[in-house]
Amino acid sequence: MFEHLVVFKFNSSFNPEQEQQLVQALLGLKDQIPGITGLTAGVNVTEETENIHGYTLGLRVTFTDQEALRAYGPHPAHQQFVAMLEGIIESVVVVDYPVHV
Repeated sequence: MFEHLVVFKFNSSFNPEQEQQLVQALLGLKDQIPGITGLTAGVNVTEETENIHGYTLGLRVTFTDQEALRAYGPHPAHQQFVAMLEGIIESVVVVDYPVHV
Protein backbone atom coordinates (compact mmCIF):
# COMPACT_ATOMS: atom_id res chain seq x y z
CA MET A 1 0.00 0.00 0.00
CA PHE A 2 0.98 3.63 -0.53
CA GLU A 3 -0.11 6.74 1.35
CA HIS A 4 -0.56 10.07 -0.41
CA LEU A 5 -0.77 13.09 1.90
CA VAL A 6 -1.54 16.58 0.61
CA VAL A 7 -2.07 19.92 2.35
CA PHE A 8 -3.34 22.98 0.53
CA LYS A 9 -2.68 26.67 1.09
CA PHE A 10 -4.96 29.11 -0.71
CA ASN A 11 -4.29 32.63 -1.95
CA SER A 12 -6.26 35.83 -1.32
CA SER A 13 -8.66 35.06 -4.22
CA PHE A 14 -9.97 32.07 -2.26
CA ASN A 15 -13.40 32.30 -0.68
CA PRO A 16 -13.53 30.10 2.46
CA GLU A 17 -17.05 29.03 1.46
CA GLN A 18 -15.36 27.07 -1.34
CA GLU A 19 -13.64 24.76 1.15
CA GLN A 20 -16.61 22.45 1.68
CA GLN A 21 -17.09 22.19 -2.09
CA LEU A 22 -13.44 21.16 -2.42
CA VAL A 23 -13.75 18.64 0.42
CA GLN A 24 -16.79 17.06 -1.24
CA ALA A 25 -14.96 16.89 -4.57
CA LEU A 26 -12.01 15.18 -2.89
CA LEU A 27 -14.23 12.68 -1.07
CA GLY A 28 -15.88 11.79 -4.37
CA LEU A 29 -12.57 10.67 -5.85
CA LYS A 30 -12.69 7.43 -3.85
CA ASP A 31 -15.56 6.06 -5.93
CA GLN A 32 -14.17 7.31 -9.23
CA ILE A 33 -10.53 6.23 -9.25
CA PRO A 34 -9.44 2.58 -9.17
CA GLY A 35 -6.86 1.52 -6.60
CA ILE A 36 -8.00 3.78 -3.76
CA THR A 37 -8.61 1.79 -0.58
CA GLY A 38 -9.18 4.73 1.74
CA LEU A 39 -9.60 8.48 1.47
CA THR A 40 -10.20 11.25 3.99
CA ALA A 41 -10.25 15.01 3.49
CA GLY A 42 -11.15 17.95 5.66
CA VAL A 43 -10.59 21.47 6.86
CA ASN A 44 -7.65 21.96 9.22
CA VAL A 45 -8.92 22.48 12.78
CA THR A 46 -5.65 21.98 14.63
CA GLU A 47 -5.17 23.89 17.84
CA GLU A 48 -1.44 24.08 17.07
CA THR A 49 -2.00 27.40 15.31
CA GLU A 50 1.73 28.21 15.26
CA ASN A 51 2.20 25.21 12.94
CA ILE A 52 -0.57 25.86 10.39
CA HIS A 53 1.55 28.13 8.13
CA GLY A 54 -1.58 28.95 6.14
CA TYR A 55 -2.43 25.35 5.16
CA THR A 56 -6.16 24.94 5.69
CA LEU A 57 -7.21 21.80 3.77
CA GLY A 58 -5.84 18.28 4.10
CA LEU A 59 -6.13 15.05 2.09
CA ARG A 60 -5.03 11.48 2.83
CA VAL A 61 -5.40 8.77 0.20
CA THR A 62 -4.38 5.14 0.61
CA PHE A 63 -3.65 3.26 -2.60
CA THR A 64 -3.32 -0.47 -3.20
CA ASP A 65 0.19 0.02 -4.58
CA GLN A 66 2.52 2.53 -6.19
CA GLU A 67 1.12 1.85 -9.65
CA ALA A 68 -2.35 2.89 -8.47
CA LEU A 69 -0.82 6.07 -7.04
CA ARG A 70 0.89 6.77 -10.38
CA ALA A 71 -2.39 6.26 -12.27
CA TYR A 72 -4.20 8.67 -9.92
CA GLY A 73 -2.39 11.84 -11.07
CA PRO A 74 -3.48 11.79 -14.72
CA HIS A 75 -6.92 10.28 -14.03
CA PRO A 76 -9.69 12.56 -15.42
CA ALA A 77 -11.49 12.78 -12.05
CA HIS A 78 -8.29 13.96 -10.35
CA GLN A 79 -7.58 16.40 -13.17
CA GLN A 80 -11.10 17.81 -12.77
CA PHE A 81 -10.31 18.49 -9.10
CA VAL A 82 -6.98 20.10 -10.01
CA ALA A 83 -8.86 22.42 -12.39
CA MET A 84 -11.00 23.56 -9.45
CA LEU A 85 -7.83 24.92 -7.80
CA GLU A 86 -6.95 27.21 -10.69
CA GLY A 87 -6.58 30.79 -9.51
CA ILE A 88 -7.04 30.00 -5.80
CA ILE A 89 -4.05 27.85 -4.84
CA GLU A 90 -0.90 29.36 -3.37
CA SER A 91 1.00 26.26 -2.30
CA VAL A 92 0.65 22.50 -1.98
CA VAL A 93 2.73 20.04 0.04
CA VAL A 94 2.70 16.39 -1.02
CA VAL A 95 4.16 13.37 0.80
CA ASP A 96 3.98 9.85 -0.69
CA TYR A 97 5.33 6.81 1.13
CA PRO A 98 4.96 3.03 1.19
CA VAL A 99 2.98 1.66 4.12
CA HIS A 100 4.82 -0.95 6.16
CA VAL A 101 2.63 -3.04 8.42
